[in-house]
Amino acid sequence: MHQIHIQLDRLEAMGVRYAFHYQPAGQETFSRANCERFPSASIIKVPILLAWLLLERAGEIDRGEVCDLDGEPQVQGAGFSWLLRARRLPFQDVLLMMIALSDNLCTNLVIRRIGLERLNRIIQEELDLPGCSLERKLFDYEARARGQDNWISAGDCRRLYQRLAGLPGEQLAWAESILEVNQDDNLLKRGIPHDVLSFFHKTGSNEGVLHDWGYTRACQVFLLTSQVKDDPAVVEVFGELGRLTIGKRN
Repeated sequence: MHQIHIQLDRLEAMGVRYAFHYQPAGQETFSRANCERFPSASIIKVPILLAWLLLERAGEIDRGEVCDLDGEPQVQGAGFSWLLRARRLPFQDVLLMMIALSDNLCTNLVIRRIGLERLNRIIQEELDLPGCSLERKLFDYEARARGQDNWISAGDCRRLYQRLAGLPGEQLAWAESILEVNQDDNLLKRGIPHDVLSFFHKTGSNEGVLHDWGYTRACQVFLLTSQVKDDPAVVEVFGELGRLTIGKRN
């Protein structure tokens, strides 16, 4: 763990707020943090996915239901659903793009389908993620200017592993299939050769915020960061921590 401490010391020297979690299978958890609550960036999309799956088990919603991609303002950023010629897709594809591409329009369509207030209640009460809060849709600049943001805690990120592991077999297999094809390999996975490791993960980034949460069959690991002023230097730390955790031969 000495090398991991060295990398986390680098974050502290840069004034970064962070929370790091690493649990190799069958071994004790290593955690170190100087902050608990973070702007969620796109990590919020994992609790949203879990809320969808909970409603699906209750028979209230279905991945086969058709979604109108023009049902929300055409926000851009990550993803490309706003460019698609096909404007009606099953929610299964919308959820796939929400996770694998971090598509913001698709995320807002899922939020619209469930309802923001209901989604918060499910996430906080039924999924027991009390530090997770959705105060606005993605790319809602007016709400952000009013001080509204989306939040997650390090404790929530640890509980996410349990919530995923508790899914019924088919739901777990599908959730893992879309987490595995996440197209952002620039953080914890940046130093890992392509196609040699299954890393089920979700990244998130915003101004001053970089996150990567996920797991392999050999370990769980996440790093949440905020108040980032030097993106390349912090991305380098992510890569080193990925090499020391998910890249380690167990």
